[in-house]
Amino acid sequence: MHRPKILQKASKDRVGQKPGTFEVPKDTLKPRLFLISFDGDFYAEKEYTHYEELKAFYQQHPHARHWLDIRGYDNLELLEKIRVDFHIHALQMEDVLNDYQRPKIEEDQDRLFIVSRMLAFTPGKTIEDDQLSIFTGPNYIITFQIDYEDCLDPLRIRIRQGKGTIRKQPILYMAYAIMDVIVDNYFPVLAEISDYLESLEDCLFRQPNKQTLNLILNIRREVAKLRRIIWPERDKINELLRDEDLLPEPLRIYFKDTYDHIVQVIDLMENYKEITGNLTELYLSNVSNRMNEIMKVLTIISSIFIPLSFVASLYGMNFSRENPHGGVNPLNMPELYHPYGYIILLSAMGVMILFQLYFFWRKGWLSSSE
Repeated sequence: MHRPKILQKASKDRVGQKPGTFEVPKDTLKPRLFLISFDGDFYAEKEYTHYEELKAFYQQHPHARHWLDIRGYDNLELLEKIRVDFHIHALQMEDVLNDYQRPKIEEDQDRLFIVSRMLAFTPGKTIEDDQLSIFTGPNYIITFQIDYEDCLDPLRIRIRQGKGTIRKQPILYMAYAIMDVIVDNYFPVLAEISDYLESLEDCLFRQPNKQTLNLILNIRREVAKLRRIIWPERDKINELLRDEDLLPEPLRIYFKDTYDHIVQVIDLMENYKEITGNLTELYLSNVSNRMNEIMKVLTIISSIFIPLSFVASLYGMNFSRENPHGGVNPLNMPELYHPYGYIILLSAMGVMILFQLYFFWRKGWLSSSE
């Protein structure tokens, strides 16, 4: 049985721990620190090897907006420094390191803590989802992720090239832009799932087998996993839209657009859920039809040989033609002694077969059901 990711990460050793206890996931990567700083006329981007150097640059540009992008968790001392410097609550940092939180949003005065999940459809036909933790502040936004690769490169390119008004917008607009890219990336994932479902449907029409059924059941499980991820994403954005004090009116239209996109994703996802169920039923129907065809052939063969078996068994009863007193029993199969009895009997059997085949043909039983 496939265990959800959150259960795979569970450990009895963590039961009863003090809230806010940090624990780095196993086999995680060393942190890489990226800082993008910008305003209307200023732009700087660099990967830092030392946090103190990054912090100094950030403090030297208090009027710019900064995106601190942290990839990899394997340095608790560094993460603790970042937590203290940017006033991140210990429980929120614990959620970052646990790395499997459902999409959510938490408000703390003028700061937001947002959890989103980035999706990818792997060559193994499974859904891979990684957590992106987002913290907003007065002039900064911080993102935490466990891997080096993500889906946010289109946003980084927009900032580098200064396209649109992204460099002039408030920091909440950056939070919107990140969530919007994540949601937009769901559509290519769904397109790949759609193509895969079509290929499975073609396999079912060509030659259904148990392997195809296993593939259908696996993708059905992945679609259910996708559903558990996307529904909370919609609830998160909806919660943000309901908070009139938190979200300025000029930015509300952007978050409404992202909400519309996530609703479209949900509609597609529910459609795929129905398709996977239909594919399972189609497989069972095809298998049933094949079984019916096999049973029809066996039934026809049995129907042909039943009267032949009766005739053969009838003439195999071996009643004696002569009685013990030297007389003749005239009613005991006199045709057994006919010189052409064997040929006549075979001819009669052949006529019976031809008659049955003609009867089955007139009834339409010999035609294919396809």
